[in-house]
Amino acid sequence: MDVFDKLTILTDAAKYDVACTSSGAGDTAPAGAGMGSTENCGICHTWSADGRCVSLLKVLMTNVCAFDCKYCVNRRSNDTPRAAFTPKELADLTMSFYRRNYIEGLFLSSGVQRDPDYATEQIIQALELLRGPYHFTGYIHAKAIPGADPLLIGRLGQLANRLSVNIELPSQRSLALLAPNKTKQNILAPMAAIRDGITESKQSLVKYKKAPKFAPAGQSTQMIVGATLETDYQILRLTEGLYQKYSLKRVFFSAYIPVAEDTLLPSPDTKPPLLREHRLYQADWLLRYYQFSSQEILDEEHQDFNPFLDPKCNWAINHMELFPVEVNRAPYEMLLRVPGIGPVSARRIARARRAGKLDWDDLKRIGVVLKRAQYFLLCKGRGLPGLAVTRQNTVKALIDGAPVAQAEQLSLFGTEDRPRLAEVKEVAAECLASAM
Repeated sequence: MDVFDKLTILTDAAKYDVACTSSGAGDTAPAGAGMGSTENCGICHTWSADGRCVSLLKVLMTNVCAFDCKYCVNRRSNDTPRAAFTPKELADLTMSFYRRNYIEGLFLSSGVQRDPDYATEQIIQALELLRGPYHFTGYIHAKAIPGADPLLIGRLGQLANRLSVNIELPSQRSLALLAPNKTKQNILAPMAAIRDGITESKQSLVKYKKAPKFAPAGQSTQMIVGATLETDYQILRLTEGLYQKYSLKRVFFSAYIPVAEDTLLPSPDTKPPLLREHRLYQADWLLRYYQFSSQEILDEEHQDFNPFLDPKCNWAINHMELFPVEVNRAPYEMLLRVPGIGPVSARRIARARRAGKLDWDDLKRIGVVLKRAQYFLLCKGRGLPGLAVTRQNTVKALIDGAPVAQAEQLSLFGTEDRPRLAEVKEVAAECLASAM
């Protein structure tokens, strides 16, 4: 098997790992009819700290795996083509892509060939070639294999910019059911080791500018959504706990895609829960940037997301007693809770109102989404002129901004079905308003 054949197999096998921002271009020309397609070469994209889009080669070291996780296309019992790079092959391929300006970095994961230690050693050997003889200083995101020796994890952190350990499933019970070779302990232990290594590295850099850096871009994880029966509330609570205890940069959510028939898994005909994944990402942003807690977004009585309203709008509708707020006096923390106002526009409001009182035109120039915010704000003690603020009007306006077509995941909401879409929104608004 030549290197290109291995590349084809191992980039395709890596596409289910979403702990990276995107999977690259999706539109490709017919064979021989165009240039520039990156999809089949495993090029994906992420963003650097300064906002640049960075292209990465997303690939597995090998899809040979000793584990038999039932949700995984690379599991031991699956009949799929297998391949494995040698460390030198992967390093040479990465440098070849880099010199041709296809990529700026590498996203490297691996199946568990033989055992976790051996798989991690193979990754380390490839990265040592890149960082050493090949003098590659670009971005590298490497996967830490659950169950690997802490010393190997430590070496991996010295070579990679970011590390990630996939938690995969939201509970120990689900792991025991679908991933019998993995345990909560051997997943969380390397997370803790990475957290401690990052902390120690930061402390050393304060004292010594040339101290070696350990995973300077932090760590992340991935969680599969929809393969097991955990509620959105349970997943969100776990997400919050991971941020607090392990100082993660990101928790990525992956809507379960049926890859095999198994009585323990959803039917192969089941559609991926894309709306649920979308709502989890929205809630994740509320945890990280909007100063919400998981208990405010969902609770024991409401354990699943509203299909018609995003989590922030849903919270606002359920706490109408707190609104409207005066934009010229409301604290920053309260501005963040207004639908249509994000962290950037909240900071702009806080700065601008020092020079004088703001009006509705000022808010529009600042970047506030008035279509939503107008129902929750006062400017100079007054609401927007001519606006009738009722619960039903507010709910309907917020639904209009929600991805209802995605929520239904139906093709009937195409261009020719706009009247049907409007009817659904109207009915949803009435139902929501009467239920609150």
